[in-house]
Amino acid sequence: MFAAAAIAILAAMAAALARALMGPTVFDRILAVNSFGTLSVLLISVYGFLTGRPEFLDIALVYTLISFIAAIAVTKFVKGNDENKAGDSEWR
Repeated sequence: MFAAAAIAILAAMAAALARALMGPTVFDRILAVNSFGTLSVLLISVYGFLTGRPEFLDIALVYTLISFIAAIAVTKFVKGNDENKAGDSEWR
């Protein structure tokens, strides 16, 4: 059962990667990379259950926190660059 879940997660990761490469806007790409990170956490968790090693859940939690902080940082960076192009150089 978990093997089928791992295969489905890998298929969804491939779709998210394709969206990240083809996304028409930067925000589509950011969302696709964030989805890829979420699916990576799911894959790490499923792999931990498949191998009988629950410590992989700790690794998945750390990866979740890093992915969340990175998504916020990239979004703020892109938003700041868009405002700078409009002539507003103040960081918000």
